[in-house]
Amino acid sequence: MESLINVIEATMFRKRIMVLVAFVLASIFLVFQASQIKLDAAFEKHIPLNHAYMKTYLEYRENFGGANNVLISVCDTEGDIFNESFFSALKGVHDQLFFIPGVDRIQVKSLYSPSTRFVEIVEDGFAGGPVIPANFQPDPQGLAVVKANIEKAGIVGSIVADDYSCAMVKASLMDTDPQTGARLDTLVIAEQLEQQIRGKFEKDNISIHIIGFSKMVGDVAEGAKGVVAFFAIAIVITTLMVFWFCRSISLTLLPIACSLVAVVWQLGMLSTLGFGLDPMSILVPFLVFAIGVSHGVQMINSVSKLVSKGATSKEAAQMSFRLLLIPGGIALLSDTVGFLTLLSIDIGIIRELAITASLGVAMIILTNLILLPLLVSFIHVAKVEPKIADKNKVTVWDVMSSFATKRIATVILVITAVLYVAGYYYSQDMKIGELHAGAPSLHETSRYNQDTFLITDRYAISVDYMSVIVESPADSCTFYETMDLIDTFQWQMENTAGVQSAISLASVAKIVNAGYNEGNARWRVLSRNQQTLVQSIARVPSTSGLLNSDCSVMPVILFLEDHKAETINRVVDKVKVVAQALETDEVKFKLASGPVGVMAATNEAVAEAQTPMMLYVYGAVTLLCFISFRSVRATIVVIVPLYVVSTLAQWLMTALDIGLTVSTLPVIALGVGIGVDYGIYILSTMSIKLREGYQVQEAYLLALKERGSAVLITGVTLAIGVSTWFWSDLKFQVDMGILLTFMFLVNMIAAVLVLPAIAAFLWPNKK
Repeated sequence: MESLINVIEATMFRKRIMVLVAFVLASIFLVFQASQIKLDAAFEKHIPLNHAYMKTYLEYRENFGGANNVLISVCDTEGDIFNESFFSALKGVHDQLFFIPGVDRIQVKSLYSPSTRFVEIVEDGFAGGPVIPANFQPDPQGLAVVKANIEKAGIVGSIVADDYSCAMVKASLMDTDPQTGARLDTLVIAEQLEQQIRGKFEKDNISIHIIGFSKMVGDVAEGAKGVVAFFAIAIVITTLMVFWFCRSISLTLLPIACSLVAVVWQLGMLSTLGFGLDPMSILVPFLVFAIGVSHGVQMINSVSKLVSKGATSKEAAQMSFRLLLIPGGIALLSDTVGFLTLLSIDIGIIRELAITASLGVAMIILTNLILLPLLVSFIHVAKVEPKIADKNKVTVWDVMSSFATKRIATVILVITAVLYVAGYYYSQDMKIGELHAGAPSLHETSRYNQDTFLITDRYAISVDYMSVIVESPADSCTFYETMDLIDTFQWQMENTAGVQSAISLASVAKIVNAGYNEGNARWRVLSRNQQTLVQSIARVPSTSGLLNSDCSVMPVILFLEDHKAETINRVVDKVKVVAQALETDEVKFKLASGPVGVMAATNEAVAEAQTPMMLYVYGAVTLLCFISFRSVRATIVVIVPLYVVSTLAQWLMTALDIGLTVSTLPVIALGVGIGVDYGIYILSTMSIKLREGYQVQEAYLLALKERGSAVLITGVTLAIGVSTWFWSDLKFQVDMGILLTFMFLVNMIAAVLVLPAIAAFLWPNKK
């Protein structure tokens, strides 16, 4: 290894100009590539496609619509909907949505849809027609007819608000753009919904309220633009902190510039490989910048100390390169492998986050461990005469070195053990999934969530629904036994806490059967007579979403009170129990479709991935530490503090009501990957001194003098940088900011407090 480092060092510094030219050429190419990168927020990236629920969802999405829906509530702010201006706006919204590319036109439904019909019982049997007749005129007479038809159709609470203040326009989105054949760009859809519908029709007394996955992602992407501002603030804060540390403009600007180069290279490589940025991975470039600065500070710290000992800038750069290539490379390799473990999670958005973060850290190896020392070798680093220390004066490092004495170490380890036990106990209450109402990525005060609350409040049905797919042989809906199973299943689920209401072909057939008997409630049952049963379902079209063309698949749609983790888990568990009790060889109940079905699959995928991900992260970091230090003791003192901090982070999530979700699950891996850097840098110096025969406390004191300032300044700088996320418009960014701030700070504290305390017991003092 040493001979390899010698070859790399000699080649690099003897041919500095050629190496720098190669960096410049690569930067020009990657800057151009980075300029081509686009935001990418496809729906399928957010779901675990190989999960059993999602296989069911994908199989029947074409027949029954998917979870990628758009709901637009058109409201009259001054009264009810029965006026000319409202119906003019409603028709405009319906027509505009119908012609937006990517909208499944068959699935567009509103009062103006031909499939929105009413049926009434008359002396001769049934009569009916479209709710809005073909000759409709928005005059008092025409509006009175429509109002009567709405009541006959039984769509108050679903298509029309309970208080008649709003009417709904619903649609499903396709997977591909029918005009281009490319994957549907949800961000373009969100922009069209905002400009062509809300911007065009929201005026005077008409208000437009839009919800759905595409609109939510659009609002998240809009909020993500604020990341640029946070990035700029982080650069300013980091620059000031680095200058305060080194008191040199040139040594401040170089690590900042190299870290920015790493970010540009990362974006350029992503674009070259065909990836885009989604609203979650758009945060990663900031982390790459922060990690780059932390390693850059170690480099300039080493250069400054060597120059103060009499070395020239070039000599100091070469020696620093030799000193930091192994510990810095191992630390960054640990970061990379830690991020790559996220690939084990079968959710596209997390896998792309893993690739994005890993590419960024790989770029740091080139820019901050190679480019930075090369650039430093060209500048003049002022020699700072070391202050003559007063041997009788106790310094901060002297006090901190006492952490490596057994007496103090015992106290530290006891406190650490108590915190770990408390953290482990309370972390068992950490919930999987979302814990708050509305779209979890956005604050409750956001326009999107306010629209969600309005729709939930004014309509009888919830926007949180899940479809349980009932599979059976063809024409099964004509058999009483099959329909009775569906009816029994629906009744069981309607009486489950958290289920607001339910609908199925069986429940509709009972209503129709009563209609054939003068509306008598006693006849609201499933007929055992096959001909009567066929008569009951004959008027239910396959476009209703309650059956397919050959009646072999009949969903039961469950409307939930909310999408909180506890509600979803309770309902899903009940579905499994009831389905197992009712299933036969021919009739199967399969989870799940609809928005809540997607959430349930995602929650289960996150829960299943949590333990393996942690094992992979710690396994990889442990292996790399062992290879680097070739010592079990050294590996233990680095890994144990990391594990304690990870447990405390889960306790913090429980205390702050932050659920383990797609956005928070990667934070633990990111925190471990970045947190290991502190311990590796301290131990790399400390282990050398231990091999030279120093006592544990003396070795730790020398490590603090060599690396302590850089470790403390990087920990604080990283924490301050991500703490600016507390003011983000995105709720998930706030949660990530809280967790990363905690992990950056506490991992740094653990590295200077717990690491030496463990070392005090693992390395016996030599006499």
